[in-house]
Amino acid sequence: MVKTGSDHRRSLIDGRSVYINSEKVDDVTTYRAFARSVTSACNLYDYQAANLEKMTFRSPSNGKDVNRLWQLPKSHRDLVARRKALEAWAETTCGMLGRSPDHVGSSLAGMYMGRKVFEKYDPKRAQALADYFEYARDNDLYLSYVIINPQADKSKGSSAQPGEDLVARIVDEDHEGITIRGAKMLGTGAVFANELLVAGFMGLQAGEEAYAFTAMVPMNAKGLKAFSRKSYEEAAVSLFDNPLSSQFDENDAVIYFDDVKIPWERVLVHRDVQMGQAQWFDTRAHVYQNYQCQIRLMVKLRFLMGAVRKIAEVNGIINFPQVRETLGLLAAKATAIESMVIAMEAAGESYGEYFVPSRNILSASQVLAQQIYPEVVEAIRTLAGGGLIMLPSSAHDFSNPEFASIISKTQRSSAATPEERVKLFKLVWDAIGSEFGSRHLQYEMFYSGATFVTRGHSFRYFDWDRSKGMIEEFMATYDLPDASGSASGITARAAE
Repeated sequence: MVKTGSDHRRSLIDGRSVYINSEKVDDVTTYRAFARSVTSACNLYDYQAANLEKMTFRSPSNGKDVNRLWQLPKSHRDLVARRKALEAWAETTCGMLGRSPDHVGSSLAGMYMGRKVFEKYDPKRAQALADYFEYARDNDLYLSYVIINPQADKSKGSSAQPGEDLVARIVDEDHEGITIRGAKMLGTGAVFANELLVAGFMGLQAGEEAYAFTAMVPMNAKGLKAFSRKSYEEAAVSLFDNPLSSQFDENDAVIYFDDVKIPWERVLVHRDVQMGQAQWFDTRAHVYQNYQCQIRLMVKLRFLMGAVRKIAEVNGIINFPQVRETLGLLAAKATAIESMVIAMEAAGESYGEYFVPSRNILSASQVLAQQIYPEVVEAIRTLAGGGLIMLPSSAHDFSNPEFASIISKTQRSSAATPEERVKLFKLVWDAIGSEFGSRHLQYEMFYSGATFVTRGHSFRYFDWDRSKGMIEEFMATYDLPDASGSASGITARAAE
């Protein structure tokens, strides 16, 4: 009654059009660039099947056990129970899968909680949202999304981009649905997903209604083509040499829609610039999806804290005062993110019949996260030094007696064997220095938007009236001194 890894694997063999290295992939579950990462995605569902109470709840539609990502909390207790499930899922991948199923699934759940916003906009689109959410939930779908436009000329709007058919737009519609043509990014995790949420909302203006749509599209839809970036998994030498990139490369892809027909029952927003924004910010879609991101980052930072602590121990510098100071600062930064996750739950708010995280604290956490992650990476690089670079070329070097002898002499530590030292430093390099690690740095810095975007959200949701009120209330307790020089509200002696 619950989705398993085998179920998900079978669902990916659906005739989808995925391209990499100038060739079309027949089966993403076995192709060399994706197979191990597909297995990691499938393992998420095996984990939920083995931990039903923690990871699942009963669908109100059919009584089937589905992942808690679809749960719509009505209390603080519900919200925490859901978070613990998402946290456990993130731990299975060391927090390295940014587009695990709980991300975009959370976006859809946030929209569903705000379906009154959709009903006010268009009852038909609201019904499409409700029907699709229940369909996705009851089938425990793995969703990803493409909501960013390809970078061409950022000084121009969507309709003024150079060339033809760059940004996905509606090119036709009839009684059956809409037809879209053009590209969207970044397609993170799309290779492993069942369906995509496709949306246009970035900086749209009046006159660009053809770009203002949101729809749900199966990955095997006719005309949908996914063009993958370089696969870090394919480039991985071995599990020992690349323990993260060999199995957690969720991939990114440009998605091109070559006249893809989408039925009306899968169209959530239709030619409405204002609703393109409202679906994220007037509902709780933006809050719910980024709350998931902070949960995942919390887990990822725990993982990196373990790495930096072991580096200090293996290098014999754990008792240096300056190293302990650095580790203490890093621990504080990691704890800050975890504390904010707990705080956004404790300070949560009622949203209709639901209980959702605090928008203000979430926004603050996003702003800090964009600064904290690069700082953590830089600190790890500093403490590790050249040890991250001067490593055996591959695990094969250990099988050569002459090489192994040199390794045993040059990779020494008072706290680890040469093999253990190499194993640790290769893991850390994969996390922060390899192409995979560098991609994660870029991802954590920009997945939630440029800094002016996240700081704008923090500005928007902060309770400025409360803070201003404190200033104004205090300022009202005193005035200019009177003619005698006495200060109003203060005794003459105090004034002197």
